[in-house]
Amino acid sequence: MSPTRRPSDPAAARNGRVVLICVTVLALMTGAAFASVPLYRAFCQATGFSGAVPTATKASRVVLERRVTVRFDTNVRDLPWSFAPVENQQSIHIGESGLAFFKVTNNSDKPLTGRAAYNVAPLQAGAYFRKLQCFCFNDQTIAAHTTVQFPVVYFVDPGFAKDPDMNGMSDVTLSYTFYPSVSPTQKVASKPAQGLGGTAGAAL
Repeated sequence: MSPTRRPSDPAAARNGRVVLICVTVLALMTGAAFASVPLYRAFCQATGFSGAVPTATKASRVVLERRVTVRFDTNVRDLPWSFAPVENQQSIHIGESGLAFFKVTNNSDKPLTGRAAYNVAPLQAGAYFRKLQCFCFNDQTIAAHTTVQFPVVYFVDPGFAKDPDMNGMSDVTLSYTFYPSVSPTQKVASKPAQGLGGTAGAAL
């Protein structure tokens, strides 16, 4: 006589499914955590969310009579660098391409590498501020006691003038902050910082 087959335990089966679901959700959340930073940055660059500046591949074909004043703000965090715009502000037509230069000096006795982050204020204007050329989000290595000049090419999208939230707004601030991108104990290769069009920035 064959042994009697015990029916499966419904509670055990349910518990197994719950464990499997929890493990799957945990794996998905872990993957999302690792991907969240680059995805968030790409989203901000594409939309201007949180004051980020969307990138553009070509200049605007429409230039309006209305002008905006673009002010430049510079900051440095944990680097012995001096960082300042050549001009504190520029007045440009909406849709017109502007060219601004920034000077960065490494005041230390060794080459250091930094990386600049940026945002636009007020935050609503970030969706309309476009950069065509920028030194941000790329490592910039500057030799000891050397000054490098970086260009930024930008424009304010004509959609700015159609947005009711932008009515009466005439000032926009573009802010950059340089952070160290390499640990002080890590060996840094001495190479020129990259300027406009991928060429070396002009040392002054």
